[in-house]
Amino acid sequence: MTHTASPRKLSKFHFALAMLLPVYPLITALLYLVLPLTEGWTTWQRTAVIAPIMVFAIVFFVSPFVQKRFAGFILRGA
Repeated sequence: MTHTASPRKLSKFHFALAMLLPVYPLITALLYLVLPLTEGWTTWQRTAVIAPIMVFAIVFFVSPFVQKRFAGFILRGA
């Protein structure tokens, strides 16, 4: 007799909490790096530099890391 695992559903709230842990220090570090290099720039110009770096980091590094390491916390029984 085989045991089938019950389907698990993503808890968006738990996923958001788990994403906050690595994203907050990443944003802070980027700000410390970019702000001195962009003195005199407007906010939208600084954001135009930071946003692509953040998106790339989240999609290719942070999110896969969180999904792998915190799967038990973010996935709940359906």
